[in-house]
Amino acid sequence: MTDAPPTEHFEHAEHAEHAAHSENPFLPIVALTIAILAVIAASIGSLETIETQATIDSKNDAVLLQNQATDTWNLYEAKSIKKNMYEIAAAGGGVNAADFKTQAARNGDDEKKYDKQARELEAERDAKLEQSERHEHRHGVLTIAVTLLQISIAIATISIVRRGARWPWYAALALGLAGIFGAVSAYI
Repeated sequence: MTDAPPTEHFEHAEHAEHAAHSENPFLPIVALTIAILAVIAASIGSLETIETQATIDSKNDAVLLQNQATDTWNLYEAKSIKKNMYEIAAAGGGVNAADFKTQAARNGDDEKKYDKQARELEAERDAKLEQSERHEHRHGVLTIAVTLLQISIAIATISIVRRGARWPWYAALALGLAGIFGAVSAYI
């Protein structure tokens, strides 16, 4: 996340206040533009923070699901080994051969159940990882958008410092719009 120094907005507000008291009617428009751009930048910065947290949450969920899948695969392996052992014991014949076949069948059923559960958990994990990638992409786009808006605020301030020069204000509007469109594109 791109954080401006905590006193940066005071500097822009000071320039805007001077502009409001100016005799140049264009300077209050620039001051209002700066205020609007600052509000938009703060809003998009909040969205950037939300996307960062969503990325972390999705990745954490994916790790937990992978752990559950690993545990389930371990149960699958245990049931598979038991099933094979009971099948070998049943093949040896003897008094307990029928009981061994029953135990082998029961462990075979459990083996299938755990196989299915583990695959479902891995599918959920993959979905969480994809979700995390979407949030991470949005975060990157929003970072660029906020940066463009912060630069546009600084450039608009040049218009005030230069006592009403219009080219910095036009440049600030262009960069501000680019930042806004960039932020919107993160969600399209």
